[in-house]
Amino acid sequence: MKFYLFSKRCMIKKIFLFLCVLKTYEFMTESERRQIIELIKREVIPAIGCTEPIAVALCVAKAAETLGMRPEKIEVLLSANILKNAMGVGIPGTGMVGLPIAVALGALIGKSEYQLEVLKDCTPEAVECGKQFIAERRICISLKDNITEKLYIEVICRSGDRTAKAVIAGGHTTFIYIADGGNVLLDRQHTTDEEEEATAPELNLRKVYDFALTAPLDEIRFILDTARLNKAAAEQAFKGSYGHSLGRMLRGSYEHKVMGDSVFSHILSYTSAACDARMAGAMIPVMSNSGSGNQGISATLPVVVFAEENGKTEEELIRALMLSHLTVIYIKQSLGRLSALCGCVVAATGSSCGITWLMGGNYNQVAFAVQNMIANLTGMICDGAKPSCALKVTTGVSTAVLSAMMAMEDRCVTSVEGIIDEDVDQSIRNLTRIGSQAMNETDKMVLDIMTHKGGC
Repeated sequence: MKFYLFSKRCMIKKIFLFLCVLKTYEFMTESERRQIIELIKREVIPAIGCTEPIAVALCVAKAAETLGMRPEKIEVLLSANILKNAMGVGIPGTGMVGLPIAVALGALIGKSEYQLEVLKDCTPEAVECGKQFIAERRICISLKDNITEKLYIEVICRSGDRTAKAVIAGGHTTFIYIADGGNVLLDRQHTTDEEEEATAPELNLRKVYDFALTAPLDEIRFILDTARLNKAAAEQAFKGSYGHSLGRMLRGSYEHKVMGDSVFSHILSYTSAACDARMAGAMIPVMSNSGSGNQGISATLPVVVFAEENGKTEEELIRALMLSHLTVIYIKQSLGRLSALCGCVVAATGSSCGITWLMGGNYNQVAFAVQNMIANLTGMICDGAKPSCALKVTTGVSTAVLSAMMAMEDRCVTSVEGIIDEDVDQSIRNLTRIGSQAMNETDKMVLDIMTHKGGC
């Protein structure tokens, strides 16, 4: 009799929990769910190399293809944020750093159909041709004046009396203008922000959480590709010497001597290793998020390592990864693709949500994790893409783990502390306001310092 009553109570509890989930999810229509899935598929895509110089190469490739012949001269006009993120990063397959070789290869071997893998056909012979192209002074790179868009790339290819022009703005693969001489093939330069936003579903943290936990599994299984690609990038980095080799170093003797052989140390080593390889220009694809490979890495690998080492099921991994990546996309909607705020802050916030849920956390605890992340990491500056990004990524994901642990103890930075609000979505808006508005002057100063080192 007691067993019967116990079983009945368990069944009632399960039904109650199911109805609670159903209640929160009933407001999401089939159409809205489809919109969210399409949004994720647009924002979580493979990329080889740092996405800013690769986006420049993509724009060059499109302009050269439109020209229909090898350019004699290439003029490149960039926003300050693109220039900042392209100055100190390795270009895949070249052993070289910076924009000129990316521009040259975009013109010589780039294929725009490859999107952010535009340079994947690069060969040693192509690199030599690219070096010659640069030596012949065929490339001119400068800042674009009088623009407010932080992600802006304009390329003009010339050969004889023929010209072709391509412009990317707003997104790393978003062409807004293409022209063959006077023949305009595409013109979306006057599309309003409101028109762009109308195509994206409106998100909040509750909706992100409910979607990740209740969406049909077969519809979101594709997110496992992030685990496959980004883990492979880390494991490749362990075998070589890339960038500052932070990941490889953490996996060596320091792991046992300083941090111990633990889930935490493995999260740090895997995440930083993948970043090492990417920033050094390894010809290794990673799955990006919102136009950034490092954001994709930081949103993926902490969740993967935690899930694998704690015996979580495939479904649990899928839902945790979806929670992580969609949280990043949600925050980036108001922050913008490029800002003065380091992207690892946002990406690590996503992974903290995923880890919290894998620990057994509910929505309130996931929200606590977000609050803790914002309280700690807001204000970390972006001073360009470069090998030392591995250090910032490691800082972000270590905080992600600590924030998750605090959340599971129901500990959260409160609304009387700093920029944190009782409403987690308002806290996110506070973060993105600081990153997208208040830090604009910081961004200008960072670029000024970067471009005037050594009195040059």
